[in-house]
Parts: sequence; structure tokens; C-alpha cells
Amino acid sequence: MNTKKSSIAALEKGRVRRRDIKNAETEIGLKLRALYASVQEEEIPARFLDLLEKLDEAERNAQPSN
Repeated sequence: MNTKKSSIAALEKGRVRRRDIKNAETEIGLKLRALYASVQEEEIPARFLDLLEKLDEAERNAQPSN
């Protein structure tokens, strides 16, 4: 009888752990999505835009003329 109770207790602990892990994974996923969304909404700094423009200009100048 004692073995049966300990087996049931072990199964219940396993269920709780799986549930806790699933809840933690869900929460991590939600926080990562929120972080990604906030990064997407950020403005591109002016210095990056300037660098991109310089790169575009350098690529245009480096292309051979036909």
C-alpha cells in the first residue's frame, strides 16, 4: 500500500513539474514577443540612416558604367 501511495505521489509531482515548465515556457515566450515588438517600434537612429546612405552611395559609385 505504501508503494502505491509513493508511486501516485511521484506521478503527481511529475505532472506539477511539467505544468510548471509549460507555464514558465509560456511566460518566457510572451516576454520575448513583447521585447521583440518594442524593438520593432523603436526609431532607427539618425547615425545609422547616415551610414546606410553612405553605403548606398559607395555601392553606386563602385558599379562599373556600361
